[in-house]
Amino acid sequence: MRLYDYSASPNCYKVRLLLAQLAIEYERVPVDIFGGDTLEKEYADINPSRRTPVLEPESGRYIPESAAILLYLAEGSELLPEDPFERAQVHRWLFFEQTQVYPTMGALRFLVGTGRMSAEDTPKRPSVDALKLLEAQLAERNFLVDDRYTLADLALFGYVHVSGEGGLEMDRLPAVQRWLERIAEQPRFMNDLEPIPESARTDGSRSIYDS
Repeated sequence: MRLYDYSASPNCYKVRLLLAQLAIEYERVPVDIFGGDTLEKEYADINPSRRTPVLEPESGRYIPESAAILLYLAEGSELLPEDPFERAQVHRWLFFEQTQVYPTMGALRFLVGTGRMSAEDTPKRPSVDALKLLEAQLAERNFLVDDRYTLADLALFGYVHVSGEGGLEMDRLPAVQRWLERIAEQPRFMNDLEPIPESARTDGSRSIYDS
């Protein structure tokens, strides 16, 4: 099993976290998304969208998109409920992460961290709205689904725990803060997410994010 990933990407980190928590051995294949690696034809053959992460569970078979990878890996584990309603709730939060967290909090971290925009100039309202929804959901429960740790919590942790890097004031969200702490206490938890490097800035970047 191989994972094509980028060390500073929360989308990639959450897959590495799941692999660690499931104690699955794999080969990590670093992909420099700002160094031109994803612009090569060889990578486009692996993932036509030229993004990371991509899981290769067996030779020549590829699964792109982080949520699809998480669902594939978590099948049969305690992190993905068997009950259809509870499983649908996990899916709900995975979709929420990709539609309301990744494009907002993730974009803030990317734009500020790569110098493409300043923290003062980036729109924060969509990120704040998503965080308020999480705060309300977690105000009277420990985790997002069935009050136990599931794939939903793992997936959202990837971006939420670094949202302060985009200039968001996380100290105003006590329920979210306690939830982040509970996730960090889970068995085999690890955090190897690296800071966004200088090479990601526009003056040195060769990527799909550059016009």
